Amino acid sequence: MEDIGTAASATSGTAATPGSAATSGSAVTPGTAASATPKRARARNRRGEGGRLREDIVAAAVELLDEAGDERAITLRSVARRVGIAAPSIYPHFPDQPAIMLAVVQREFAELHDSLRSVVDKAGTEPRQRLYAVCHAYLDFARTHPERYRTMFGGLWMPDLADSSVTDVDLATLGDASMRILADALADCAAAGQSTSTDPAGDAVALWVGLHGLAHQRAVADAFPWPRDIAGRIIAALAHLDAPGAPDA
Repeated sequence: MEDIGTAASATSGTAATPGSAATSGSAVTPGTAASATPKRARARNRRGEGGRLREDIVAAAVELLDEAGDERAITLRSVARRVGIAAPSIYPHFPDQPAIMLAVVQREFAELHDSLRSVVDKAGTEPRQRLYAVCHAYLDFARTHPERYRTMFGGLWMPDLADSSVTDVDLATLGDASMRILADALADCAAAGQSTSTDPAGDAVALWVGLHGLAHQRAVADAFPWPRDIAGRIIAALAHLDAPGAPDA
């Protein structure tokens, strides 16, 4: 989703991102337990299996992120140690650390898309219910994968584009597919007369911003007495729904 991808680059380096470091109550300082995980024995790939090593590198980076709650724990050396290879073996697949982080973020956006697509397919044909299902699935993803979610939407991984292999083209389309699911769900509500939105694409961005903010605030202000229906109120207001929808999840 270009808007989400743009927001990801715009929020780089900021702590106030959804699912931020405050969600990891036991963050591991880079270079400690996460990066010190013993190297596991790894059999040499057969010819033509280089793609498997690439997948192993990305999976190892995700493991380190989940364990440490900090993108700085992901270095060429820590990833190589986790996979069980020498650090130079990474270079044929990733020229630098930001390239690994980009692959991690791309993988998680794909997982988010698959989660949203799955709930849409299971939600039936009633447009309002489908929209609520998408929104709650988005919030569930942020809640269950806080470190990954924070990294997807900014975090410390964002590189200096002049000093890494990552380009603005790589960042521009992050999340496009997920945004289309949200926009299509809102457009269906408008077409069915369940929403008064006259600009579903624009209102979908506003709705995403509302969900994004709620995901962050829930993470950093867990003790706040959130109204049970807060998500439902945000969805109904920003999607311009003309009648009460599904109860808050």
